[in-house]
Amino acid sequence: MTAPFASPGLHDALILLAAAGLVIPAFATLRISPVIGFILVGIVVGPHGIGGASELPGWLRELAITDPHALEPLAEIGVAMLLFALGLELSTERLRTLRRYLLTLGLPQLLLCAAALLAVLLVAGIAPVSAASLAFALALSSTAVGLQLLMSQGRLDSHAGRDAFAMLLFQDIAIAPILLLIAASSAPDGFGLTLLRGVLAIAAIVIVGKFALRPLFLQAARTRSHELFLAAALVVIIGAAAVTASVGLSPVIGALAAGIMLAETEYRRQIEATIAPFQGLLLGLFLVYTGMRLDLGAIAAQPWLVLGAVAAVVGVKVLVIAAWLKLRGRSNGVAAHVALLLAAPSETGLVVLAAAVAAGAIAGPLVELALLVIALGLALAPLLGLAGGRIEAWLAGMHAIEAPLPVEPTRTILIGFGRVGQMVADMLDRHNRPWLAVESDPDAVVKQRALGRPVIYGDARRHELLERLDLDRAAAVVLTIHATESLDVLARAIRRDHPNLCLIARARDAEHAARLYRIGVTDAVPETIEASLQLAEAVLVDLGVPMGPVIASIHEKRAELRAEIEQPDDRPTLGRRRLRDV
Repeated sequence: MTAPFASPGLHDALILLAAAGLVIPAFATLRISPVIGFILVGIVVGPHGIGGASELPGWLRELAITDPHALEPLAEIGVAMLLFALGLELSTERLRTLRRYLLTLGLPQLLLCAAALLAVLLVAGIAPVSAASLAFALALSSTAVGLQLLMSQGRLDSHAGRDAFAMLLFQDIAIAPILLLIAASSAPDGFGLTLLRGVLAIAAIVIVGKFALRPLFLQAARTRSHELFLAAALVVIIGAAAVTASVGLSPVIGALAAGIMLAETEYRRQIEATIAPFQGLLLGLFLVYTGMRLDLGAIAAQPWLVLGAVAAVVGVKVLVIAAWLKLRGRSNGVAAHVALLLAAPSETGLVVLAAAVAAGAIAGPLVELALLVIALGLALAPLLGLAGGRIEAWLAGMHAIEAPLPVEPTRTILIGFGRVGQMVADMLDRHNRPWLAVESDPDAVVKQRALGRPVIYGDARRHELLERLDLDRAAAVVLTIHATESLDVLARAIRRDHPNLCLIARARDAEHAARLYRIGVTDAVPETIEASLQLAEAVLVDLGVPMGPVIASIHEKRAELRAEIEQPDDRPTLGRRRLRDV
């Protein structure tokens, strides 16, 4: 009887988990997308790497994946999670804000790139159906790599950043129609019938989701169990995928539709935070599986064909995108930057390619060549993006610099929306300052959303949620939660990741406020001191002291107390006793 730990499935799982544990932090340190790392791992451990080299030492062969085909179901789940996460980003508010850019930049860019690539593929002698599927797969660009580069360079709010973001966002929207058209074009029941079934399946997901999703996640949130919340998200993904699979379409179309439906709910950010670790791991499995299918020997056998194909794809996309942006009135620098940033193929192109293979639209050596082109293009994506930024900076130094884009008003993030948070929000509304609140009580969120207030459900103590609140662009963060220990941990985490952010916190008393100042908050407001000052103000006014001198003295006293609170720990004992007595 074989020992449990010697089973091939467990062996492969351990190899993949070890790869994820090494790839994600290593490439994050290098500020490179882990997509490339996972593909490289697949190449190394797959049948075209150490898995197919019999002359290697036994200990090295133990690192090979024993059954690559067993990973295919897990890889499909990883694709579904990827598209579900993309759907979560496609909220109506975001689409409404960028609708002009989506229609004037995103739609023409994708169609023009696909048409140009289709023409090249047809000239190369590829069949029309295969050429069309491959053209759309190659026309897509990597959202993960593009946005990561723009954010690291601080260019997301620039002209290039806005144009690139609109194009990438439209490509994410277009994935579902592309997959649907590929499936319908090769369906045995005919194009029209399959397309109709697909539209009806998506409509069913939308209708059911409109009435069932909020109650489902409300009940899951009420349990305060992250495991149950994750289970609810998985039920939605699997259920939507099963609906589209039942009509003969790719399950990932259903997962994307489910994500789009949940993007409209107050649970969106918490869902993103909950699935983030699993999404990264499962997507890694898909990319490792893709890497295992790559035969580097093919590059060695015909290097000029592979490298020439990569150069042709990148060159065509650069020319088309740059020409379209110039027609839209963009400068040479912006056109060059965006064109190079979006020139390489993407991981979503692998999804479209896999769908085309499953539908029988692409087969044979063309699949291997397409995989190599997309994988090598992904490896080049960060370099092309960096080169585009350098070219824009160089051209900007030669010509007049464009006027900067108008900066959208930044919002204040309120963490905790009890009585204190609601009062702060009321004052922000009175002065026309935008804000977003995060509250962990699901029933309170439902109540506030019914009043039309921008409140979302989430546990801000989770780092994954904080990452999705866009704190880099926030005007300020206000911590109003009552639990002091949780508040201290949260303040420390926010200050560590955002050293220049305006951070204001509610404090229990002077001693707690002093601790928060040591953590690094901008302002700490002790409840006991403020209550005492308000009481003193009322007494003085009722005793007949004029309001002006009373307010001045209250402000002066508040400043004195804050100065004492902010003193280091070696301040005199008398000062500490006075603060505790306030």
